[in-house]
Amino acid sequence: MQDQRARQPIADDQWSEWMRAAQAGDSRAYETLLRELLPLLRGYVRRRVGDASAAEDLVQDVMLSIHRARHTYRPERAFGPWWRTVARNATIDYYRRRGRRVHRELPLDGVDIAADDGGVDRDEELSPELQSALEALPPNQREAVELIHVRGLSVAEAAGRAGVTPGALKVRAHRGYRALRKHLEDAGW
Repeated sequence: MQDQRARQPIADDQWSEWMRAAQAGDSRAYETLLRELLPLLRGYVRRRVGDASAAEDLVQDVMLSIHRARHTYRPERAFGPWWRTVARNATIDYYRRRGRRVHRELPLDGVDIAADDGGVDRDEELSPELQSALEALPPNQREAVELIHVRGLSVAEAAGRAGVTPGALKVRAHRGYRALRKHLEDAGW
C-alpha cells in the first residue's frame, strides 16, 4: 500500500501531462491517457457494481463522460481525483437509473414471451364503433393503425411487419388517425 501511495504522485503527474497535451489537441497523448486509465477505471467500477455486464457498460459510460468533460479538467490540479470524481458521478447516476427502473419494471419469470405476439383480441377490446371506423379505412392505413395502436408494436417493428420504411408507416398511420377521427366525429363520437 505504501508503495502504491508513493507511485500515485508520479502517475498523477504523467496523467496531468497527457491531459494537458490532449486539451491542446494531441490525440496520441489522449489515446495513451485513456489506454493507461482503462484498467484502473475497470477496477474502480467493478468494486462498486457487482454485475460484470453492467460494470462494463458503466465503464464505457465513464469513458464517454471523461471525453465529454475533458474541457473541465484544470491542468494545475491532480488528474487522479478528477477522473475518480467523474467515475463516482457516473456510478451514482447508474444506481439512480437502476433504482427508478426497479420500481417501474416487473420480472417476467415464467412468462413465455415468444408465444405472445403482443397483440390484443380486437373483437374483445375495441368498441363496435371503433371496429367499424377501422374497417372503413383503406387497408394500408388500417394495418398501420392496428399494428401501432391496437397491437402496441413500435414503429420500427410495425414497419418491418408491413414491409415499409418507418417513415412510410408513420404517414399511413397519421392519415389513418385523421380518417378515424373524421369517421368518429361524423358518427357523433
